[in-house]
Amino acid sequence: MHNKEHWENVYTTKATDTVSWFQEHAETSLKLIQSIHAGKNASIIDVGGGASTLVDDLLSSGYSNLSVLDLSGAALEAARTRLGTSAEKVTWIEADITDVNLPEYQFDLWHDRAVFHFLTQVEDRKAYVNAVLASVKPGGHIIISTFAEDGPTQCSGLPVVRYSAESLHTEFGKHFLLQQHFYESHNTPFGTVQKFVYCHLIKNI
Repeated sequence: MHNKEHWENVYTTKATDTVSWFQEHAETSLKLIQSIHAGKNASIIDVGGGASTLVDDLLSSGYSNLSVLDLSGAALEAARTRLGTSAEKVTWIEADITDVNLPEYQFDLWHDRAVFHFLTQVEDRKAYVNAVLASVKPGGHIIISTFAEDGPTQCSGLPVVRYSAESLHTEFGKHFLLQQHFYESHNTPFGTVQKFVYCHLIKNI
């Protein structure tokens, strides 16, 4: 990705509830995770989780084995500060998802809302998928959401790649089964609408 400076600037100059991707509660992601019935001790990673409130709601729901990865240390610090002492229950990883060594077969569930669509280079997308292959357990779940085909062409001043469910699944390849998909409209804090696609994949190796 190579945009660390950009994201550090975003999270040091803007309030976390004023960025376009802000959700007071990540209700769709939470419902999807709960629907998998992976167990409250399932190992879950939120990729690009940054300052997202998903980790708050997962903790409140009883999930106990959580990791949050983000390129921006400032974003992670915002989440840690918000959580207070509960932040000690979470593993925080400051890293670029296209250049990170995660533990092998560590995760039961991989969640990503709005990171993958920033990977405009083929080699970065391949590195991302390789990270999933290496770190998600066989039979593990991947919940990934990107801008849909009728979504924005840019976000936070950066270009993005838009996807249908089929083209997003194709990026991951034959080792992933498309379990379900749907489309959602996200209302931004400043009154615009962004179209997202959500895919639930299962790693079949």
